[in-house]
Amino acid sequence: MSKRVSKKTIASTLLLALTFSLTACAGGGNKGSDASPSSASPSASASASSSSTASASPEASAEASADADAPGWQADAAKPITFDWYLNFSWFPNKWGVDPTSQYVTKKTGVNINFIVPAGNENEKLNTMMASGKLPDFITLGWYEEAVRKMQEGGLVLPLNELAKEYDPYFFKVADPAKLSWYTQPDGNVYGYPNASSSPMDYEKYGTNFTSNQTFLVRKDMYEALGKPDMRTPEGFLAALKAAKEKFKDVNGQPLIPLGLHEFSPTGNYSLEDYLADFLAIPRDVDGKLNDKYSLVDNEEYVKWLKVFRQANQDGLLAKDIFIDKRTQMEEKIAQGRYFAMLYQRSDMAAQENVLFAKDPNSVYIAIDGPANSKQDPPKLAGPSISGWTVTLISKDVKDKARAIKFLSYLISEEGQKDLYLGEKGFSYDTIDGKDQFKPEALKLMQTDRTSFDKKYGSSYTFWMLMDTNMNLQWAPPSVEPAKQMEDWTRGKTVSYSQYDLIDPPATSPEGISKAKIDTLWSKALPKLLLSKSDADFDKVLQQFKDDRAKAGYDAMQAFRQKKFEENVKKLADFMK
Repeated sequence: MSKRVSKKTIASTLLLALTFSLTACAGGGNKGSDASPSSASPSASASASSSSTASASPEASAEASADADAPGWQADAAKPITFDWYLNFSWFPNKWGVDPTSQYVTKKTGVNINFIVPAGNENEKLNTMMASGKLPDFITLGWYEEAVRKMQEGGLVLPLNELAKEYDPYFFKVADPAKLSWYTQPDGNVYGYPNASSSPMDYEKYGTNFTSNQTFLVRKDMYEALGKPDMRTPEGFLAALKAAKEKFKDVNGQPLIPLGLHEFSPTGNYSLEDYLADFLAIPRDVDGKLNDKYSLVDNEEYVKWLKVFRQANQDGLLAKDIFIDKRTQMEEKIAQGRYFAMLYQRSDMAAQENVLFAKDPNSVYIAIDGPANSKQDPPKLAGPSISGWTVTLISKDVKDKARAIKFLSYLISEEGQKDLYLGEKGFSYDTIDGKDQFKPEALKLMQTDRTSFDKKYGSSYTFWMLMDTNMNLQWAPPSVEPAKQMEDWTRGKTVSYSQYDLIDPPATSPEGISKAKIDTLWSKALPKLLLSKSDADFDKVLQQFKDDRAKAGYDAMQAFRQKKFEENVKKLADFMK
């Protein structure tokens, strides 16, 4: 079964106040990278790379005395250096130094960045680099990627705590102790620092503001025309889809798609795994025993709703598009308003929502109560987790260890966060009514045309690698429509599922091999379940999957994950002491 993204989701979940920049978190986005008014061109920045590297040696950087109370990067700001920074996201379009915010950071710190982004398959690019034994200075990738473990265990990345002790003890002043503890490895070292991470303490402090990306959406005008039907029950769900198909046979000459889901992948489908389970408020553990995604098919409520989707297909309410469409095709259809309902990640469609809103505010998608369990319990949606979305690591081949850890300290500090979120004072933000906030013209562009905003300003976490989505709340503007309704609907329904992160076995271990087999089995069984001609056929397919799951090593895999889960529970409890 597929990994919940906080990917992804994203991916994990991020505050939609940021989704104009974070839509890509879940796997897409086409933000522009054209030059904006600038005193330094991309070519000038690139040409400076080789010469600046030579002039800023590790020995020179380390000469500055380390002070735990003073930002170490300030002592080296006059010495230019360019770091190569690998981003394991092929969709990332932006370049450093072509917008005012990144130019401001370079002027302030002396650090220029050359981003390296894979042109095709991310895993192939990263595996090739790891096989060579040489990596760029910084590496950012999803915390859930197997490559994180491989780089740590293979000695390809440096311990951040050791770098900080030797070169920049200020790191420990600005780093979150809970996040350092969470990412501490068995050897006692911390190799990666997360973005978009929320610890148990963050939940106590900010929890009422937390939102989820998990939403059940309907097209507003269609839903209202149908009388706002209750879609929480199987009967109401099917009746609403049927009514929508009958009343709105086509959308601008194209057939209506009654229900949209995330794309089917080699491991399953997000919408029909954690998303559906969280709407049904199915606990991820029962009396301390794992009851998460790999056990869902043993849950009666979950199986009942899978059969509802099977019935929807039998009734002609599941278009073939949903089984074959990929992200690009789905984005086109969302922008056309062709779906009636969707069990979908709201930040993945922020750009398309803006398109619909500009054409007709009533044609946007809104969040409503979706599938519910038989007791009609409210959903328990995935909020931010302590694992975050990505982790950033420093390579053993980094050209200047001292400058690298000092720059990372700057990026995670409040000063660095403010610089990357608000940009340069007087240009993208100012103190207005006693509060540092975006200037009206910048805010308007950010809320209406994120691509142009990135080109002109480059702030609001255009460079999100180490963004702190809790710290930025002090500067973040209120959400506006069409995003606001979806965001507000999730507020108060979110919970932390941090204890279920980082529990999967290494890919090459016996348990990891079993997991890969089970993921593949599920990815093949899931469409068959939905396409079954009857509930009896559904039951046969499901039983066959369970039998195959057992043969693939399910018990041993779950025993491994159970142990890791219990360790996580203890670690999280220790944070709160």
